[in-house]
Amino acid sequence: MEIYTIGFTKKSAEEFFEILKRNKIEQVIDVRLNNTSQLAGFTKRDDLEYFLRELCGIEYRHLKFLAPPKEIRDQYNKSKDWDSYKREYIKLIERRHILKRLEKSFKERTCLLCSEATPDRCHRRLLAEYLKEHWDDVEVVHL
Repeated sequence: MEIYTIGFTKKSAEEFFEILKRNKIEQVIDVRLNNTSQLAGFTKRDDLEYFLRELCGIEYRHLKFLAPPKEIRDQYNKSKDWDSYKREYIKLIERRHILKRLEKSFKERTCLLCSEATPDRCHRRLLAEYLKEHWDDVEVVHL
């Protein structure tokens, strides 16, 4: 199985949706804590669900339990200590038993969505790598 990841920052709506279509994504899983902010632009929850369905035939799901809480994000923004952020996020998803909760959630071509332009310092990458480590035959592709 391939698990894709994408961030919407620094992408136009056209670029964003074309990337998803070109990669034949079947499902987008939104891993943001807050997906209704005006800053989300074309990726506000209800708009995004509509656009994905109507423009691309892609299923949309918001799984808030995959997002780090404000406290973890605030601590990282203050300290800029990526290793600490990573440890806290991994502990969090283990406490939340995400492997058991996600077991049957993923389609063959699922894409994790967050706002960060690149996966380098984003929890979507940590999540995808965690799933790869614990599930058989997973490849991670960052779009």
